[in-house]
This record gives sequence, structure tokens and C-alpha cells, in this order.
Amino acid sequence: MKRRPVVSAVLILAAIAVAVGLYLFQPWRIFTSSTVTEDVPVAAAPSQSATQAAQPTNAPSATAPRVLVAGELISHEHASSGTVKILELADGSRILRLEGLDTSDGPDLRVWLSDAPVIEGAAGWQVFDDGAYLDLGALKANKGDQNYPIPPAANLADYSSVSIWCARFAVSFASAELAV
Repeated sequence: MKRRPVVSAVLILAAIAVAVGLYLFQPWRIFTSSTVTEDVPVAAAPSQSATQAAQPTNAPSATAPRVLVAGELISHEHASSGTVKILELADGSRILRLEGLDTSDGPDLRVWLSDAPVIEGAAGWQVFDDGAYLDLGALKANKGDQNYPIPPAANLADYSSVSIWCARFAVSFASAELAV
């Protein structure tokens, strides 16, 4: 008779532990994948003065983005690949662009600009939240080409790397050192 309440309590605790584990680890994401394919944005060139506008020109009204810095993703917690670029558009706005991204899906993945060094292997997994970082938002998909606006007030000189950061477990899935 005393054994029945103990068994019930153990079963309830086990059910709670399984529910919390499923919420935290989201193991079904091992089998899920999503792809986003965004074009490189083209911003209109700044408006011309009236005297310039009166003169005919063959120049297009928009110009191609300029690459400020770039880097190749290296794997950290999960096998990953792709290219990272910071582009400046004709209107002066900047975006971080991921091209050919291929990484694992995961819970609460973010795109971060960081001042942390890019270190290969397990030693580099958890360095990106140690210093300054700028969260550019949730990762749109774990595969494809994606654009992330960079706030106008952000000083790019403060950041030397990019991380695909798992906020849930405070670990980097992948990172890239940014260079000219």
C-alpha cells in the first residue's frame, strides 16, 4: 500500500524531467532543416542635385554593394560551412550576408558580430559572449543565403568576428574571422 504513492511520485517526476528535457534540447531538430535564399539587396543611390539630374547619364540608379570585410565559417559545436560578408549598400546602410550557409538546426540560434577571436576546436565554442557582441537577430534558416541589417550606429571596428550562436546553451555552432 505504501509503495503505490512512491511509484506515482516517481512517474510524475520522470514525466516532468522528460518534458523539461524535450523543451531544452528539442531533439527533433536533428531531423529538421530549413533553407532561405535571399538576393543581395540593392539600395538606390543617394539622390542627385537638380543640376546633376538635368544631365543625361547612362549610369544605373542603383549600384552594387561594396564588400567591407569577409570570412569563411569554421565549425564549432556543429559541422558548418559558408561565407560571411559585410556589405555596404549604395545608400550607406550595411548588412551582414551569409552565403552558402550549411549548419545544423538548433534551438534559439542567433547571428552575432563579436570582438572575440576565432579559435578552432572546442576551445572556441564559448568565447563569443565573453566580450562585446551585437545580436543581429535570429538565424532565419540553417541553410542558404541570408541578409541581416546592421544598425547604423554600430561601429564595425569594434567587431572582428561573426558567430552562429546558440543562446539556449551558450555555445557557438560556427564562426568566421572578418578580414578585408
